Amino acid sequence: MKTTLAIALLVLTMLWYLSFLATRLDRLHHRVETSWANLDGLLQRRAAIALEIARSESCDPASSLLLTSAAYQAREATVQERSSAEMALSGALGLLMIDGHMHAGGAEQSLFEELRLLIAKIQIAIAIHTDAVSSTQMVRKKSAIRFFRLAGTAPLPVTYEFEFDAL
Repeated sequence: MKTTLAIALLVLTMLWYLSFLATRLDRLHHRVETSWANLDGLLQRRAAIALEIARSESCDPASSLLLTSAAYQAREATVQERSSAEMALSGALGLLMIDGHMHAGGAEQSLFEELRLLIAKIQIAIAIHTDAVSSTQMVRKKSAIRFFRLAGTAPLPVTYEFEFDAL
């Protein structure tokens, strides 16, 4: 009787622990998805501001062409091309912010200020996303999660190269 009770208690404890791990992993995957959605929205806004700057009077034709091309590539990039497109946009914006900030008028100055604030938000969003990805990867390495396949068919979350770029 005592053995049966001990085995039943052990099985219930194990089921509770596996349920706890599965719920935690599900929440971590949700955290990764929401942090990526937030970061993606900010990056799309950055590309839109880059297009506005490219169309402004403070931008010379060559810089405008470079910035427009980089912004459209970043907006339309597939998952595989996303890192290189975002890094190219960062480079184009970096060159323009050094040069364009000096010649900007009132309206263009507000665009550059909005871009500066947005870049700060993007850096925070990148930190949150990389933290969510590393937490999820760490939990998915646990042997109980791998053995009982608690992650299901969810892909292993990854970070992109541009997240380590100095936006």
